[in-house]
Amino acid sequence: MISQRVVAALGGLAASLPGALAGFNPSVTDNIAIYWGQNSVNKQGGQLRLAEYCADSPINIIPLAFLNVIKNPTTVNFASASDNCTAFPDSQLLRCPQIEEDIQICQSLNKSILLSIGGATYTEGGFASAEEAQTWAATIWAMFGPAPLGFTDDSDSDVLRPFGNATVDGFDMDLEASSAHMAEFAGALRSNMDGSDAGKAGRKFLLSTAPQCPFPDAAMGEMLDAGGFDYVGVQFYNNYCAASAYQSGDQEPGQYNFETWDEWAKNVTTNPGIKVLVGLPGSSTAAGMGYVEGEQLQQMLAYSKKFESFGGVMSWDMSQVYANQGWLDSVVSALSG
Repeated sequence: MISQRVVAALGGLAASLPGALAGFNPSVTDNIAIYWGQNSVNKQGGQLRLAEYCADSPINIIPLAFLNVIKNPTTVNFASASDNCTAFPDSQLLRCPQIEEDIQICQSLNKSILLSIGGATYTEGGFASAEEAQTWAATIWAMFGPAPLGFTDDSDSDVLRPFGNATVDGFDMDLEASSAHMAEFAGALRSNMDGSDAGKAGRKFLLSTAPQCPFPDAAMGEMLDAGGFDYVGVQFYNNYCAASAYQSGDQEPGQYNFETWDEWAKNVTTNPGIKVLVGLPGSSTAAGMGYVEGEQLQQMLAYSKKFESFGGVMSWDMSQVYANQGWLDSVVSALSG
């Protein structure tokens, strides 16, 4: 059941806005992207349904984690939220009507909902060829992009759609190990999105990725340089270049290397307008290292905002952030200051 908070937010939106607005905004520096789906806090009730995080929330981008197997067979996993899904007949793929409903609710509340591909359990290693990568990109787009006209769950269709009639706003690539032909896969996703009827009609679909902060990223360097991404949410944690390495109060940032990523964004990638989001753990238990709060959080973000490519904050994950009371408010304050 959807809470009264979500219902009230929907009613207020309908009364005040003529239509839905995009979530991610490349023209601002206060985008906030938080991953949902893995309940990494690992507590019963630690992860609410997706729509609960869209009502009255400063978060404007939510990547759904994860599509963790691309092929043979395609698999989605949303931890405790998967309990509200059922497998398609003769398939391991889940059909998730509650997430379908919540995607549409969140989009009506001006949130960009992405599907994150990969995660720590992704082990396929990519594709055998560029052609295979492009074929699977078309398949994934058919499964999660706009539904065919007249589509219902009972439609005679060769394509299984886990989110039914809901359309994601794009895809996030989160690869923790080197994988072959991912540049071609990401490029084909970009082409499918832009070349779709919806894309040609002006709907903006997003492509993002979450590299680790050491530069160049060992798993995704080639894919990153190939371009096509709207933003990168760099994981400034679990590495020497973590946000916690920022030397609070000093003019020099220590080993925190946002400047390196800014140089890449301006001079290397083929997308000149790409934004870099500072990826942070949502609590001290969300990552092995890198968590920042208080004055260090404020000063680290103030330093990062000086760079042209800075676009906001990304965090892992929703369950951690909402269990860590006050931290998200501190992020919002730092971004607006």
